[in-house]
Amino acid sequence: MRVLLLLPTTSYRAPEFLEAAGRLRIELTVGAEERNVLTAQNPDGYLALDFDDPEHAAKTVLGFAHAHPIHAVLGVDDQTTVVAASIARQLQLPGNSPESVEASRDKRLMRERLQSGRVPIPAFRVCAVDEDPQRVGAAITYPCVLKPTKLAASQGVMRANDAAGFVEAWERLVRIVHAEKTAPEILIESFIPGREVALEGLVDHGQLRVLTLFDKPDPLDGPFFEETIYVRPSRLAEAEQRHVIDCATQAIQVLGLTTGPVHAELRINEAGVWLIEVAARPIGGHCSRALRFNLGISLEELVLRQALGLDTRAIQLDPTPSGVMMIPIPQAGTLRDVVGLDEATAVPGIEDVLLNTLRGQTLTPLPEGSTYLGFIFARASSPEHVEEALRQAHQHLRFVVEPLSEAGPRPAATTAAGSCVTS
Repeated sequence: MRVLLLLPTTSYRAPEFLEAAGRLRIELTVGAEERNVLTAQNPDGYLALDFDDPEHAAKTVLGFAHAHPIHAVLGVDDQTTVVAASIARQLQLPGNSPESVEASRDKRLMRERLQSGRVPIPAFRVCAVDEDPQRVGAAITYPCVLKPTKLAASQGVMRANDAAGFVEAWERLVRIVHAEKTAPEILIESFIPGREVALEGLVDHGQLRVLTLFDKPDPLDGPFFEETIYVRPSRLAEAEQRHVIDCATQAIQVLGLTTGPVHAELRINEAGVWLIEVAARPIGGHCSRALRFNLGISLEELVLRQALGLDTRAIQLDPTPSGVMMIPIPQAGTLRDVVGLDEATAVPGIEDVLLNTLRGQTLTPLPEGSTYLGFIFARASSPEHVEEALRQAHQHLRFVVEPLSEAGPRPAATTAAGSCVTS
């Protein structure tokens, strides 16, 4: 059996999926937006595809599949899931419809469909980037949140508390939208206070199977919305967890998602549960390493098994509490050194500290950026101990950053535990 895995060159996900494919002993063809240097040596292992044109990509794959039959296709991020759906339709393989996946990727379409389906969501409006922000801001109820309609990982997401802050956030977001060459629209929605959780699940024939609920113990109140700690199992009351699952299930059904992984973000307050986002993909980055299933199966292997039509009912999540911290980038500059890695790894409960940023690499924090310095993983006897281990490990890490300056290099700054101390 062969799986086509759509994997952008900037993705973190390759090692996990390659390992999973090896365990399953299946053929894996990687589709990327650039031609791989190893294509000549392994012509059926790599395929260059235009992720910006799903229909053209689907036709390219159709020609490839005549010589190398494909049994499943997977996308790993918001853009490639749309391409995967188009390819699956062209090859007549099981999968979500391109329309449902596009609705989960495009925040405007998502909000419109969820509103029509009576899913509880923030009040919203969508504006073109060339509208007058002062005029728009005068008609807004504050606080509000501004978002690009087609970027992910909280890139470009900003809170505004008044008209002056709205104009400032608008102008900053317009620059981001132009730089990223994405949809020229801005989503404006009411700010929903409360606790935030993430739901990880699989959809099979339209039915949601919840794998886990993650708590996000750090408040996400703005001005930017960089995620940090995920801890499971959730410490919400059982009734609250049921309401979260019901809301996510309703959203998935309204969007028309029928198969494959889903990752949803929701907020809970005294008014109830609110759907913030739902994506037709697994959890991003290396965060899936916080999940461990029986028989040594990873989330990536579980997703591959489902895509190939294999029975996954016996695969269950290890109940041991676990979590991950996405190490934020608090300062723009050039990474010069990382100190305290051994001390962070030695914290009881810490399983691994994985840095995906190299020395000499330029760091771009939110809202302009969309990546993290790395990931910290923990496993312990309780969610409280997991959270504490993640925080202690982060406190040990020191990131030496040379700030960016138009006037030339400045003395190195030490970034510690998410704060900056410059000389």
